[in-house]
Amino acid sequence: MSLPRIERPDLPEYMTWEELEQLPDDIAGQIELWEGRVVWLRRGPAEHQAFTFALTSALKRCARSETTERPQHCWRADFETNVFFGQSGKSDFVTPDFLVYRCLDAPYQDIRAQDVVVAGEVLSPSNSQTDMDEKKARYARAGIPWYWEVTLEREKSAIAMVRAFALETNHGDLPAGVHPLYPANYLLTGKWTPKDTAGIDIEFPFPIHIPWSELDF
Repeated sequence: MSLPRIERPDLPEYMTWEELEQLPDDIAGQIELWEGRVVWLRRGPAEHQAFTFALTSALKRCARSETTERPQHCWRADFETNVFFGQSGKSDFVTPDFLVYRCLDAPYQDIRAQDVVVAGEVLSPSNSQTDMDEKKARYARAGIPWYWEVTLEREKSAIAMVRAFALETNHGDLPAGVHPLYPANYLLTGKWTPKDTAGIDIEFPFPIHIPWSELDF
């Protein structure tokens, strides 16, 4: 998520959603709550925002096409929208750069993790691998079926790679006494680069076909 530079106030380590709502919008918009713990979102360059918007627009097009062809399914795509964990409460949430979710029954409803089929992040130099691994683990623990990761070129304004990961809940055989750190994880199932492919091409969670020209900066 790309955000304007502001001074971070001195906040407690843990907050509730109700306390977060009392903060100015430009402050609250830069915070996620991880089981109540305050986590600041890192700022990205202009390219981060541009590619987030472009990919969201392409996903919207694919979602509309699928919904038109198969009205029994209804999908929506959006960007920088809070995803709340659990059946109720709002003090545990993350804000993916982009997401695809099932259409909700009524307008202005909170998006819960069980509604989401794709959560995605656009990685820029400001993102640390530790931060992204932890966020990815939260998506997996919540049961979100697909996680996408977009890596940007460092020397030019372009996408270097898009990777798609599918949720795995059954780990493989491990030595006796060894247990996975996370109960669920993602397996890499798709990888696309402008050098090697004509675009993003995947059939899950519905047919998604995006030429690179649609994602130009």
